[in-house]
Amino acid sequence: MKSRIEQLQEFLKEDSNDSFLTYALALEYVRVEKNDTARDCFLKLIKDDENYVASYYQLGKLYESLNEVEKAIEIYKNGIEIAKKIKDAKTLLELQEAYNMLIGIDEDEF
Repeated sequence: MKSRIEQLQEFLKEDSNDSFLTYALALEYVRVEKNDTARDCFLKLIKDDENYVASYYQLGKLYESLNEVEKAIEIYKNGIEIAKKIKDAKTLLELQEAYNMLIGIDEDEF
């Protein structure tokens, strides 16, 4: 029986431009703690489909877990700009909250 990673890789051989499959594969790599490979998948996805905004959130969280705070901040900022551009309010809110928490802004203070 094939692992989820193997199955996703096979699907991607059939359609290498499928953003959802690339995203799912990156999440699987995170799950099994293959962080470098997960990072590379997210970066490829952002390069190939910058409007797949969920990838910015997940990559930011990955960078946070690796204690790469500056990279996480940069990714969140980029994702926020793209989410604004494509008018994805839900993902914009999630990215903004992650960014604010990371840089220490408490929204309850306002």
